Amino acid sequence: MEYYRRALNLTSDPAHARWLSPLLLGAESCLCAFIIFKIPYTEIDWKAYMQQVSQYLDGERDYTLIKGGTGPLVYPAAHVFIYSILYKLTEGGKNILVAQAIFAWLYLAILTLVMACYRKVKAPTYLFPLLVLSKRLHSIFLLRLFNDCFAVGFLFVAIYAYQHRIWTVGSVAYSFGVGTKMSLLLAAPAIGTILLQALPFKRAVNAAFLMAQVQITIAFPFLPVNPIGYISRAFEFSRQFLYKWTVNWRFLGEETFLSREFTIALLAAHLSLLLLFTTTRWLKPSRQSPSEFVANLWRSRPLLLHQQMALRVTPAHIMTSVLSAMAIGLLCARSLHYQFYAYIAWSTPFLLWKSKLHPFAIYAVWAVQEWAWNVYPSTILSSAAVVGCLLIQVFGVWWGTAQDTLEGDSTADEELMAHKHVD
Repeated sequence: MEYYRRALNLTSDPAHARWLSPLLLGAESCLCAFIIFKIPYTEIDWKAYMQQVSQYLDGERDYTLIKGGTGPLVYPAAHVFIYSILYKLTEGGKNILVAQAIFAWLYLAILTLVMACYRKVKAPTYLFPLLVLSKRLHSIFLLRLFNDCFAVGFLFVAIYAYQHRIWTVGSVAYSFGVGTKMSLLLAAPAIGTILLQALPFKRAVNAAFLMAQVQITIAFPFLPVNPIGYISRAFEFSRQFLYKWTVNWRFLGEETFLSREFTIALLAAHLSLLLLFTTTRWLKPSRQSPSEFVANLWRSRPLLLHQQMALRVTPAHIMTSVLSAMAIGLLCARSLHYQFYAYIAWSTPFLLWKSKLHPFAIYAVWAVQEWAWNVYPSTILSSAAVVGCLLIQVFGVWWGTAQDTLEGDSTADEELMAHKHVD
């Protein structure tokens, strides 16, 4: 029994993450090196990225004229700047080994940040191995070199900064992530509710203006030439998706996948879920109904009441809100491709834990999801598993967080006595 208690403590006590995290990072460093030197690199988008940024470096500033082997440039300007740097560091994109080494360092840096976010919310240690076991995630970073790697990095920088109440850094990081790939717009509703509850209204509005300023700044080289062209390409919402590449909706059949009714149904589901989470989960720190919260935005709250609400925007609430918003968006996405797993892999263990699932159930759902994302090309069964696992995460976290605010209220009140001011 003594050994059992020790094993249980080892796998559940968050304090052990302090030494477990460095061990996992050390093992990951060796694994990354093994993958780079032993597993063949797979060319998908890297050459197209390099072709596109080479045109930028040659002086092209009309976004609609920048093209590569896979088609026109359809990512925001931060993507161009990031891959322009990589272009110079890799001899015009020819030195793949250097590129892979850079992405290995990026992977390890983000993993370190993800573990820090998990430690901040006192996640149990049994979740940490799931952060390093994904075959698909290693492939996305080390063998495909997708821009989603940078986008998810900016997302976790934002989460980490918000958890530590460094609001300006978090907002700038999030905006840079959106400027790398617009997929991060999926988190915008949750981030909006976080800022409106954690900051005075004027400061929250200033944070929104700051994010907009970041977007204008990074787009500035292109806006004077063709502003409409830049916006339409960098944030293209009317993009057509091919059934043969879908990872999530193959089980519905091509006719349904391409139908307008299906697109409208997904949009309606997305909006409905956002409304559900906003009204029943994301605004809980305010202790107000949605109508009361909106009405009170325009009024000056007493300092004490605002501090109480702000302190209830805990690190766990921040991480849950942002990652659940991403999961909702991905569940309702028109089509997911394999690189989108970058946004899922490090979120799933946390969301399943917040769903109050048994550890064995968490590992089972994770394993099914990992299998599904490694099936290529996707099948009826694998695509159904992708959607099913996202459904479990979305509705599981909604159900599992029903009492979270009530459990955290006393903590917020205690912190209020210890801190006179909120950053």
